[in-house]
Amino acid sequence: MDSNMSSEIGTESKDYVTSLARGLAVIRCFDKDRCKLSLTEVAKYTDLARATARRFLHTLHALGYVETDGKLFWLSPKVLNLGFAYLSSQPLVELIQPYIREVSDKTCESCSVSVLDLPDIVYIARSLTQQIMSVSLHIGARLSAISTSMGRVLLAGMSDVEIENFIRSNSVEKYTKHTLTDYISILDKVMLARKQGYSVVNQELEIGLCSVSVPILNKAGKALAAINISSQTQKMDKKRLREELIPNLQAAAKKISEVLPADERLLF
Repeated sequence: MDSNMSSEIGTESKDYVTSLARGLAVIRCFDKDRCKLSLTEVAKYTDLARATARRFLHTLHALGYVETDGKLFWLSPKVLNLGFAYLSSQPLVELIQPYIREVSDKTCESCSVSVLDLPDIVYIARSLTQQIMSVSLHIGARLSAISTSMGRVLLAGMSDVEIENFIRSNSVEKYTKHTLTDYISILDKVMLARKQGYSVVNQELEIGLCSVSVPILNKAGKALAAINISSQTQKMDKKRLREELIPNLQAAAKKISEVLPADERLLF
């Protein structure tokens, strides 16, 4: 379902399929901290009746998306097909890969592209030169839009009212002592990203990690995605940011923008 359609169909609509929503909720209740769950736990985390959760779990098991030992349930590798279906059906992902590899080759740094899926950014492409975070970031990984450089350049493309409402309504996790959590500071950073056309986030997600991002614009000048470089803080001083990293990201973003199809629907 595309974003326009999903915004038009509410939970009260006759077109809303409750059973599908519940089945997806069952899949989403599993994560790295809840790899294996009992029936009771699945019911708790999805706010479903035990009998309802049981039916969904056994249906997913019959389809091969869930495995069980009779007591606990866990996702099977087949669930990856759902994510890969998105990636393989998105021309944007295939289109951008050569450009992020080029950035990595020129800078010897890891380069990534993400899209906005509030309240997060979602990674859709990566070119890795090294593992720079303690937590592995894979395709489909999510990070807070508020606390990331890619998130801030994408938020900057929204209207003032949308930005203000989003920041006010979303709490911020204090990842490190450098993480900005107050409304004014975050708003200032998003507006600065809009003004200068890039965002730098230094050690707000993880100590020792710095990231710089620029937006990828569509033909109408609207931010479609963001491209970034992440590396160790000591390797991203102001001189290198200004003379090497930001220019390379801007050049890649411009090249991607130039090859985007005029009809954006062909990308999604």
